[in-house]
Amino acid sequence: MILHRNGAIHSAARRLSYQRILLAAIGIVVIAFPIATAVRGEGNANAELKQALTFHASFDKGVDADFGLGNKSIFTAESYKARDNAKLGLHNPDVSVAAGKGRYGSALEFRAKNTAAIFYHAEKNVDYRQRDWNGTVSFWLNLDPNQDLAPGFCDPIQVTDTEYNDAALWVDFSKDERPRHFRLGVFGDLLAWNPNKLSPDKFPNFNRRLITVTEPPFARGMWTHIAFTFSGLNAEQPGSAKLYLNGKLQGTTEPIKEPFTWDISRAAIRLGLNYTGLFDELSVFNRALTDTEIRTLYGLDSGVSTLHP
Repeated sequence: MILHRNGAIHSAARRLSYQRILLAAIGIVVIAFPIATAVRGEGNANAELKQALTFHASFDKGVDADFGLGNKSIFTAESYKARDNAKLGLHNPDVSVAAGKGRYGSALEFRAKNTAAIFYHAEKNVDYRQRDWNGTVSFWLNLDPNQDLAPGFCDPIQVTDTEYNDAALWVDFSKDERPRHFRLGVFGDLLAWNPNKLSPDKFPNFNRRLITVTEPPFARGMWTHIAFTFSGLNAEQPGSAKLYLNGKLQGTTEPIKEPFTWDISRAAIRLGLNYTGLFDELSVFNRALTDTEIRTLYGLDSGVSTLHP
């Protein structure tokens, strides 16, 4: 009886041990499954962003773009009216690459108000389409707009072949307000939306068409992420555009009905018009990223460089 009882005890102990091992294994699988799913989801998101990327300038290796489907070189001219005389490279002594000052590495630093034309060619780097044009532009800024900027409007970026009001996409800091407002403007062919070519001060619909952030989260020594998307331009139905700051949606434009007609050979990604401060991580995508993708872009640990070789 004693031997039988001991054998039963040992057998029960073995069964209990097997059960604990089995439960532990199940626990590991349960814990590992969401982790693996999250990693796989992140990988899929990055792969989709990579597929949509058409241009990226990190400024970590100089002023030319790290990745581009078109010309990756930067150009400088005295002004955009004189862009036919543009020179290859960066030729404003007040603008240079600042080693170690970037969001992730180095950055482009504008030490004084920039009045020169500094730009990349848009052809192929921006996936312009005559029908159903969509895209996203993303970059980072570091400045105190109320202390660092000179009086007057300042456009950290414009994407156009002519002017800010003629088939153009841009963001700017306003002229007179304190704090200075941050705005997104998306305007098609001038003669289609403003046939009399009225100035913004005399055209009441101009401000209505902007997305305006009255208290934007900019500060010297702090990086702010800016992204804007546009979709349905040059389409049968009206298009729209959205502005994001630090991954958060700030607003959506009114329906955009007019066409966007470019001479693609003259279209440019214009940088730092009247700007003073740090500029980094410029990237362009060939479709309007979703809210979730904008947050993913904002949260990339090493920036857009992780999306291309």
